[in-house]
Amino acid sequence: MNTIKIIPARTDGDIQTIATIADEIWHQHFTPIIVEAQVDYMIEKFQSYPALKSQIKNEGYEYFTFLCDSTPCGYIGIHAEKDALFLSKLYIRKDFRGQHLATKGLRFLTCLCGERNLKKIWLTCNKHNDNTLKIYDHLGFKITDEQIADIGNGFVMDDYILTLTLCR
Repeated sequence: MNTIKIIPARTDGDIQTIATIADEIWHQHFTPIIVEAQVDYMIEKFQSYPALKSQIKNEGYEYFTFLCDSTPCGYIGIHAEKDALFLSKLYIRKDFRGQHLATKGLRFLTCLCGERNLKKIWLTCNKHNDNTLKIYDHLGFKITDEQIADIGNGFVMDDYILTLTLCR
């Protein structure tokens, strides 16, 4: 049985590891959903080492790495708000999917919300990301809205907003 840990990204090396995993996951998972040029643009803008570093330093984001035994197998990015937690990123490498890591990640985030007295977790998910939408539905998230966000360079994100209300 594998030992799963979720550890905070504290060093530049930790942030670089997440950026490397992001590049792998995004090219594998999203090129069937959105064009490769948009994948490349979004990685550079939101998931490259400089973007992650800036989000942590300047915008209050926190990042965590999933470790399966000692192998980095995914990551989480969050931003705490007044009474909610924005789940910006939760991605698992393809060869580690199906091991309930999203469930473990949600359990981790639920505990974090309890410690911080946050009442809900919300996220955005591409409307055509069918498998991921099914996973979030299984985890208890509900579609509460939708949005089309202009992210620059002629690209938009066409997303559902999903929310999980936490019992307190």
